[in-house]
Amino acid sequence: MANQQLTSKKGESGNIRSLSIASNKSGQVDISTGIIELRYYESILQPSIRVQLQFVDSGNSVNGKSVIEGLPLVGTEKTKVAIEDNNENKISMDLYVNSIAPFQETTQNTVVNLELVSKEHRLSNLVRVGKRYDGKISDHVRDMLTNPSILGTSKNLNIEETQNSYNHFAWEKPLYVCTRLAKKAVPNITSPGKTAGYFFYETHKGFNFRSIDKLLEQKAKRKLIYNETPDSRGENIPEGYDGKVLELQSDNNINIQAKDEIGSYSTRIILFDPFNCKYEVVKQKAEDFQNSLKLAGKELPVFNSEFNIGGKNDFTRTTYMLIDTGTLPSGTTEQQIDKSKEKNFDPKNILNQATMRYNQLFTIKKTITIPGDFSLNAGDVIFLDIPEVSADKKNQKPNKETGGLYIIADLCHYVSTQYCLTKLNLVRDSYGRKQST
Repeated sequence: MANQQLTSKKGESGNIRSLSIASNKSGQVDISTGIIELRYYESILQPSIRVQLQFVDSGNSVNGKSVIEGLPLVGTEKTKVAIEDNNENKISMDLYVNSIAPFQETTQNTVVNLELVSKEHRLSNLVRVGKRYDGKISDHVRDMLTNPSILGTSKNLNIEETQNSYNHFAWEKPLYVCTRLAKKAVPNITSPGKTAGYFFYETHKGFNFRSIDKLLEQKAKRKLIYNETPDSRGENIPEGYDGKVLELQSDNNINIQAKDEIGSYSTRIILFDPFNCKYEVVKQKAEDFQNSLKLAGKELPVFNSEFNIGGKNDFTRTTYMLIDTGTLPSGTTEQQIDKSKEKNFDPKNILNQATMRYNQLFTIKKTITIPGDFSLNAGDVIFLDIPEVSADKKNQKPNKETGGLYIIADLCHYVSTQYCLTKLNLVRDSYGRKQST
């Protein structure tokens, strides 16, 4: 049975409970009653959340002046945002003004665009890490987020432990470093060389550092259906589903040449050791590791066997890299000498595996709009049933190829006085419909 019905009727309005802006000098003002629309964004491809909104800035908002003049509003102001969907799911967060863009000015009021970002986003533009890290990559990410001299966040952390270690100096912005480390990380779920690749991103619940395969292991948070049958404003949701998709767009573009060029399914890496001037050529094909991967569907795409060339041309992308041997060994002088021949980073078993997994994940893409559901987050799994294309409209069955589990790659909650909607960009790496779990 459905856990909670999301109805089209419940997408008709939203509730901006409060949005207060504190002056950098003194005082604050709540602009929630003047907001025309608010958009809240999360993405597994972005390290921080953001909010974009429009509000009417009248001439008597602060001591007889507008908000921009009365506070004054100049940027970096702390805001407290509280929004609620029509299923009573709430989002409350502290954000900071990042940009101010007035437009449609009159003598009585001005419509203003505001962009709000998280504190860590702002700090990351001001701070450089400037620190050496030894050991597991997941520990490095945790330190950069919690270290008081770097970001010092108190938000919840969902950091999946990595299998591999990596010694390095981090000089750049902390959020950039965390994102860069994601492609070097191996999940602690399989033997090296089978899979690799993490995502670093923020939701309103906190920061996440999670592997692609662990994301695909999750249970579906919602089971949704899309069809052309009227739902009687939410009263006619089929049994077993949590809600109905209001709009669906499919990215059905299949460009196999583009997939070849980015190395989605077959890669080659050429490794060079500068200490002995030896090089190694390693070829990898996704089909050789398919049984070790966590897939959203049943299998990766099956291509025409006529193009299985084999031999020296059995790859579609080449990566070149110096072998990272003996770099920054940890321990005492004697221990460092003993480790001088150890690899600091193993590109043979990590780099191209991560490249393939990132590109595979975006094989199938769907964009759906549903009634506002603030319980969903980027990185969650959705089960989506889509009817197959059939001449028999009365007895359509679910699509067995593209229906099933999807990861939420991007999320936008839209709130206005008329609508409360959630738009999701969904992605998956494989074909074939698995049963929802």
